[in-house]
Amino acid sequence: MNTNFLVKSAGWALLVGALAGLTACDKYLDVKPTKGTSVIIKTTSDLNALLNNYNIFYLESDNVALYGTDDNGLSASLYAARPNTFALSTVLFSLWDVPNLPLVDQSNFSGLNFWSNEYAKIQSANIVLYNADNVDGTADDRAALKADAHLIRAYSYWQLANTYCLPYTDANRNEPGLPIKTLPTFDESVARQSLAATYQQIEADLTEALKTTVPLVQGGVARHWRANTAAVNGFAARYYLNRNDYSNALKYAGAALVEYSTLVNYNTDMRYGTPASISINTGTPTAQTVVLKFPYTHDRQYPDFTDQLGWKEFLYFRVLNNAALWYIPSQDLLSLYDQANDLRYKYHYVQNFSYKRGMTTPAYSYPGYVFFYEDTMPEGPTVAEMVLIKAECLARTGDVSGALTTVNQLYSKRTLPGTAPLTATGQAQAIRVVLQERRREMPFSQRWFDIRRFNNNNDPNDDVALARTFYPYTSTAVTLTAPTQVYTLPAGSRRFASPLPQSDISNSNGVILQNSY
Repeated sequence: MNTNFLVKSAGWALLVGALAGLTACDKYLDVKPTKGTSVIIKTTSDLNALLNNYNIFYLESDNVALYGTDDNGLSASLYAARPNTFALSTVLFSLWDVPNLPLVDQSNFSGLNFWSNEYAKIQSANIVLYNADNVDGTADDRAALKADAHLIRAYSYWQLANTYCLPYTDANRNEPGLPIKTLPTFDESVARQSLAATYQQIEADLTEALKTTVPLVQGGVARHWRANTAAVNGFAARYYLNRNDYSNALKYAGAALVEYSTLVNYNTDMRYGTPASISINTGTPTAQTVVLKFPYTHDRQYPDFTDQLGWKEFLYFRVLNNAALWYIPSQDLLSLYDQANDLRYKYHYVQNFSYKRGMTTPAYSYPGYVFFYEDTMPEGPTVAEMVLIKAECLARTGDVSGALTTVNQLYSKRTLPGTAPLTATGQAQAIRVVLQERRREMPFSQRWFDIRRFNNNNDPNDDVALARTFYPYTSTAVTLTAPTQVYTLPAGSRRFASPLPQSDISNSNGVILQNSY
């Protein structure tokens, strides 16, 4: 184990020099760190330097959200076209596996799995909160730092709860939640608290984060990699929508939009970037070179943040990360677009993307969704999401006209001039129209969270039962010679709580308990 970070020791001296280069820590929740090269943090400026390092915070490598929904188009025929393209873990997440997933090493570029990566962010937040009142600096600096850290902690606990825990309902209040860490010391228990206690912690942190007075735009620059009033209101809107509290979700989405409402106009602000030429069916009579068109945001990849930080709809800079470099859209997702007029389909759905993933001989054509490079897309709250939350809340509460006016503010920026606006007759149809636009705008990144809430609200019309036809598999391989079968994830399934990594359970000496199924 290499902790590569140091926390506060006796005498209020904080040693965190290697936090910016955080590496793997399998025992992240319960093993004491070791000392190394470090900087003693004495001022609020030092703590700000920690939070300004967005490398620590911006990635959300949640494979459950990425592969677990009907946006994911991994099919038996696509897999069979070139099995070597796909890691077994991709199959396991796509089929909502239980026995094998805990053993899969799902490390991201920093060596941390999603569970550990979010707790690393929580640890950074705890360091700031533990020390903000005990280092030199102004009262305003202290307040801003604490609000920032509370947002980081709330966001990570919310991500973890919606991945590893059952949806929060009255019936599930006493189901297992998360280990709650609020101090940078290693004295707190790592036992899982109840789901109710977990959400109480999220709401407590959100309440504190909402106290921030730091604006999003400072000196003409949208400073979205740090907590700000628009970001906190945006996360609050997402949180309360997830809780089916449409009044509060509408209030906070409205507050975020009052502060910042810039939308990207795909007619004027989007363009193609550098194309890619790929040879297919080489050595056969059908050999040819195919040109793939990408949005300009594809041209720069990690660690170049130019396009990601420059995306002007961000309220809070977080991106979904896909290490496999292929967001595979399902046919169900593709069918939702007006493919002749919707510019999101033009720029983000790269035809023949499968060729770039090696399906060239024999050629197998399938598209890919590309937003930023091939591995990331917006996951944090954006202006577009706030417009959609506002529209949904209006529709859910009976304001059909207001909902349609709002959703078309976004739709008109994403479609060719003259495209007919979205319409609906009645509340049920308005809700459906808004939810379809939400799915077109935010595929992959929010669909998992949406399905969880749809299946646990008071509207049976939006429930989603998931199913996928695929081959049988074992812990080591997919059996292509066997007939395919149907795998399902029905509403109410306990598999909506993904298994925790076995390494973290083992390293806690059994204190952290696995989900039961």
